[in-house]
Amino acid sequence: MNAERGSDVTKVEVRQTGDGSSTLYVPALDEHYHSTHGALQESVHVFIRAGLEPLLLTADRPQHILEVGLGTGLNALLTLQRSLTARVRIHYDAVETFPLPPDIVEALGIERYVLNPELLDLHRQLHAAPWNTPVDLTPHFELRKLHVALQQAHLPANHYQLIYFDAFAPEKQPDMWTQSVFEQLFAATARDGTLVSYCAKGAFKRSLKAAGWEVEALPGPPGKREMTRARKP
Repeated sequence: MNAERGSDVTKVEVRQTGDGSSTLYVPALDEHYHSTHGALQESVHVFIRAGLEPLLLTADRPQHILEVGLGTGLNALLTLQRSLTARVRIHYDAVETFPLPPDIVEALGIERYVLNPELLDLHRQLHAAPWNTPVDLTPHFELRKLHVALQQAHLPANHYQLIYFDAFAPEKQPDMWTQSVFEQLFAATARDGTLVSYCAKGAFKRSLKAAGWEVEALPGPPGKREMTRARKP
């Protein structure tokens, strides 16, 4: 998640979710990083199946993905995992203002549900990678972590084929869900590029439409009726 820096927000607790995977809880916001019904199944459903897989069906050149924000690194790790068998190279940018310290990364205990030793090591490399510089984690996956608030990020124009919008919920972080933010992301997205999010609230979809996106509702992951996918026409 892309959280504003502050002494309270930096205090997180590791929690187990309904599918056995872990998430983080922020007491100051009374907010979890993922669905309590299942962090792993939510990420797979929203970001991989509804976002990445349709993109890879027709991809024949390097693909550029932006995540808002990096959080526990689960979305990035799942994308990296898929890149191991994809036909194309993935350039993955992730905006985050609250990097997790190493002890919290280890406390997530992803070895309980990610059994591939190679992926476990790559998850550690992902979090240990330097900020604001591209790093090749594998021959087919380049990571660039941007330690900056999204609104201050200098994103290239017409660049990203896919955006994972994974900010804290609108009622917890309203400044991340404004029309101006979605106009910024629209400008950074390539033609026919898509944005996917777990959120399906009406105000969110109205802001997307006002910023120029074409919006559709899709069935949500367990515990949610709907999710949102938007396209830049």
